Amino acid sequence: MVELYGRSLTRREVAERSGMLSQFAGVRLMTLGDGVERGIRMLEFRTGSGLRFTALVDRALDIADCDHMGRAIGWHSPSGFRHPGLHDDEGEKGLAWARSFSGLLVTCGLDHILGPEEVPADTYNYPGKRSVSHSLHGRLSTIPARLTGYGETWTGDECVLWAEGIVQQSAVFGEDLHLIRRIEADLGGNEIRIRDRVENHGFSRTPHMFFYHVNLGHPLLDEGTRYVAPIRDVVWAAHAGEAYRRQNAGYRTMPAPQLGFREQVWEHEMAADAQGRVPVAVINEAAGLGFELVTRKSQLPCAYEWQNVQAGHYALGIEPSTHHVLGDLAARDRGEMIWLEHGESRSYDATFRILDGAAALDEAERRIRSIAVQPEEEFPTPSGHFVPLRQNDVK
Repeated sequence: MVELYGRSLTRREVAERSGMLSQFAGVRLMTLGDGVERGIRMLEFRTGSGLRFTALVDRALDIADCDHMGRAIGWHSPSGFRHPGLHDDEGEKGLAWARSFSGLLVTCGLDHILGPEEVPADTYNYPGKRSVSHSLHGRLSTIPARLTGYGETWTGDECVLWAEGIVQQSAVFGEDLHLIRRIEADLGGNEIRIRDRVENHGFSRTPHMFFYHVNLGHPLLDEGTRYVAPIRDVVWAAHAGEAYRRQNAGYRTMPAPQLGFREQVWEHEMAADAQGRVPVAVINEAAGLGFELVTRKSQLPCAYEWQNVQAGHYALGIEPSTHHVLGDLAARDRGEMIWLEHGESRSYDATFRILDGAAALDEAERRIRSIAVQPEEEFPTPSGHFVPLRQNDVK
């Protein structure tokens, strides 16, 4: 049965009440037509519950807009949803990525994440290429997808809205990695499900790194909004030391927008529930609104929190990752790099859930606290203990 507008309806009853499902829900392909966004193909999902979001086909099928009952969930930066043809991946000493950084989901990888780095290229067996220069968070997010399908599928009296595509990150004398992505949302639901698989189509042993940069904005993000997670240990903070408390922005409770704020990044060691899931919620009790991201510890064992409460860039990021925040070279040195041989793959699952109303907020927080109780202190002393990762045990 489909839950719509306070009623449980069968497929027949839904059909009786509309000439087309698109009257209140569905997936629609359109093309943006102006400014830096001109030419980008976009899929708009409407679930009929008040959840609306868009997936940018020409930006790795990442999620751009997201709102619920007219209230924004996803963050929009001043860069806009820039057409990939305008992007210079090698520009600004690897920091040009920030000129195309916007939206609820920006996927990072496929062979590199985190800051710009130069790493060995010996596995590609080309004498003219001794190293690879990586830009911030890798190349994936500005590569167009090949759209392989989208639509609405009924199974009995339940309906799933979906889209699928393939994003290919490839080079001669380099990597040949493919991201196969499926996005799903239930008719009448408040969830977005991402199902990703990264495959090595090349014949060279290839490094693989991956994380979801999930970015939340106002009105969900506001003064007093809380970050709720099953944190066993606060491992690292980019601003630790003398500057740790200087901006008066702790990891748990968000401040109002500030002038001159310098971004803060934390790494947390998360606990998982009995099914291996790691839920992280952002809760705005005053607005009766929240957001929950659920991933799997075995797939994404590391977790960052990004705070950018600079006025005009006001954002909070939930960032589950395959690797520690130490970076690409450190992952190699620690024996934690994921290496994919020809035909090998890694899968990733993420669920984005809107929390609507006090009862949903309370239930999510109770459930998360039952896994692990996070530190009460806004500025816990980082332990510096980066748990060794056994990447080769995961398939």
